[in-house]
Amino acid sequence: MRGYSLGDFDAVVAIAKRGSFRAAALDLGVSTSALSNAIAKLEEQLGVRLFNRTTRSVALTEAGRRFVDQVKPALQDIYQALDGVRSQQAAPIGTLRINTFATAGREILAPLVLEFLRRFPGVRIDMVTEGSLVDIVAAGFDFGVRSRDLVPADMIAIPIGPARRYAVVASPDYLADREVPRVPSDLLAHQCIRIRLPNGAMYRWHFESDGEPVQVDVDGPIILDEASVARMAVLDGIGIGFFMESDVRADIDAGRVVRLLDQWTPPLAPLCLYYPSRRNPPAAFKAFVDLAREVARSSQVRSRDG
Repeated sequence: MRGYSLGDFDAVVAIAKRGSFRAAALDLGVSTSALSNAIAKLEEQLGVRLFNRTTRSVALTEAGRRFVDQVKPALQDIYQALDGVRSQQAAPIGTLRINTFATAGREILAPLVLEFLRRFPGVRIDMVTEGSLVDIVAAGFDFGVRSRDLVPADMIAIPIGPARRYAVVASPDYLADREVPRVPSDLLAHQCIRIRLPNGAMYRWHFESDGEPVQVDVDGPIILDEASVARMAVLDGIGIGFFMESDVRADIDAGRVVRLLDQWTPPLAPLCLYYPSRRNPPAAFKAFVDLAREVARSSQVRSRDG
């Protein structure tokens, strides 16, 4: 007789929340087929069907709904007890999962993530970058990293970097025989690298002057959804690009691109590491929070000195 495991119960809860075997498998870090097989074996052992499956949808049966309602609080108690034990570890070990977006991932990698791994080689980091904002608790993440204005109100947040800015840039070759834009509306006469958002919509370039926001729906020969690819197009002279400053700062400093409309891109909210309150966090969790606060203090000192 096959025994039950916490993984079986986590799987049921994840599928119930996501309404999809595929999405739940991604959250759990397993293949869809492995997850489907695990649920089938659990249902066989229980002698009851937990999910009604069709080619288009997955839904809990009545028995499955009762099961999830009872097992979710029990799982929370179990994981809280495990956290209590892990908090007594002499050295940080285990895996920390971080959810962020690509640009933020690049910004925090060296000062926070890689530094943490150097200090605590017994810990592994699983960092997922995606454009959409997720519920980090429901998706099984320890931490999230987003702009301060996107951090949920019930989370603890640590600013981990200076104020950020957008940067509008073009290569010298592109600008050689063209008039330099002086105000955002001038972009309508230029070739621009358009940006597709995670939801499929086209991004309107955001500007601000004297506290007044301005949005421009630019046009151009190519639509992209990844900053590193857009940077390549700008360096090749295809058109003007819109980036987070950190993604093109080295190019600006080296003269590979020219910054445009600088006065129209004021500081934005800083990045924050955020996480839910935990009564007995594991040693690795506590160590990561401590390093984030150290990075935050260093950033504040640099801002004052600068």
